[in-house]
This record gives sequence, structure tokens and C-alpha cells, in this order.
Amino acid sequence: MRFVLVHGACHDGSHFEVTAASLRAKGHEVHCPTIQGNREGDDRRTTRLEDAIASLVAYFDEHAIEDAVLVGHSWGGMVISGAFDRLGAARIRRLVYYGAFVPIDGESLLDLCPPHYRDLFRQLAEPANEIVFPFPIFREAFINDGSLEQAEALHASLNPQPFLTMADPIRLSRDPAAFDCGKSYLHCTEETGLPQSYPFHPRLSERLGLFRLVSMPGSHSTFHTAPELLAQKLVEAGRD
Repeated sequence: MRFVLVHGACHDGSHFEVTAASLRAKGHEVHCPTIQGNREGDDRRTTRLEDAIASLVAYFDEHAIEDAVLVGHSWGGMVISGAFDRLGAARIRRLVYYGAFVPIDGESLLDLCPPHYRDLFRQLAEPANEIVFPFPIFREAFINDGSLEQAEALHASLNPQPFLTMADPIRLSRDPAAFDCGKSYLHCTEETGLPQSYPFHPRLSERLGLFRLVSMPGSHSTFHTAPELLAQKLVEAGRD
């Protein structure tokens, strides 16, 4: 299989490299692009969601990628939704939403979060129009299955996320349930990135219409705490 792994907010392509190595050892082709707004030197004050989506589309064109299994983690679900809408099933054979947001036309990531998260993100974005998650929040909400040392190492590697890529509404010609490709949702059973009363799955996963559900133990950050198991689950999610 040909995988394209799209990172979440405040991350970059390098965060998937251990998982990518495991997938390559199994004979798969793997790409780990860093999306615009998360690259060194990017103007995070002005980068918008459409810029992020366009950078993934450009990556597909630059590398002549076809027949891909496109994986989006967390915020990356916004990006892969927009990219599929622009590239279509001729280039992308399956979408895998890995603990990811599933938007419909006109929604932003903030719209898919509970009100207290929206308020928190707006506060964190001031005054630089970018977000980095404070360590106490990151430790409990995003890597609750990891050791303190794992949490500290991952947090230290994060970069500021352009706020507009979270606040901008996505523009889609059709909603994900109507996407004419295979769709999978990879759910981590100890996920607390969103409150349990306002979860990723099944609240957002069911927006995919007909989809395959794959589950694994772990938190929002299993790419860091269980990368080899994640690779195995991505194969299950991506296969025909």
C-alpha cells in the first residue's frame, strides 16, 4: 500500500517517522509531509486552513502520488477532507481518520469542539495568532497513556499551530459521507483529546456514512507511545 500520513496540530511529519519505518519494513510506501503552517519559517499569523489543504494537494502533485491511503490525525482530518474533495478517488483510494475531526462543509475545527475548548483555544492564540498546548493540558488530554518522560519529550518537539487553520471553516463540494472512496476510522480506546461526553467516536466517525471501524488501546498520541502497533492498525484500516 501507499500511505500518506498527515500530522495533527502543533506537529510535523517527523512525528510519524517511527510508524513510517515500521510500515516500510512491511513493504509499504510511506510519505510523511509537513503541512504548510507547521514548517520552519512559515508565517503562522497568516496561514489559513485553505493554505494547509493546498500544500497537501501540491505534495501529491509534486510526488505524482496516486492510489494512496491518506491518513489524517486529529486536526489532520480537516486537511485530508479538503484534499480528497480536490483530488478525488482517482488519486486517493481510502481515507483513514485517526482520532481525527470529520468536518462537513462550512465547519471549522473550533465548531467541532465543546464550547470551553473554543474559549481556551482563543485565549491560547493571543496575542500571536498561534497555539501551543500548555504541558498540563497536553499531558492529561493527549498522552495520558505515556510516561512522564515520553510526554515531556513529545511536548518539547511541538511547534506553534496557526490559529486560522483551526478557526477557518472548510469548503467542501460534498460532505464526507458522500466521498466516493473507502473510509476508515481508527479509534484509540483511551482517547481523551476531546471530552468523553463529546467524543471523536462515534460522534464524528458516524459522519463518514459507510466506514470501517478499527480500534487500538492508547491515547491521542499512539504515534509516540505505540508506533509499531499503530502501523499494524493502519494496515488494517487501509486494506481492501
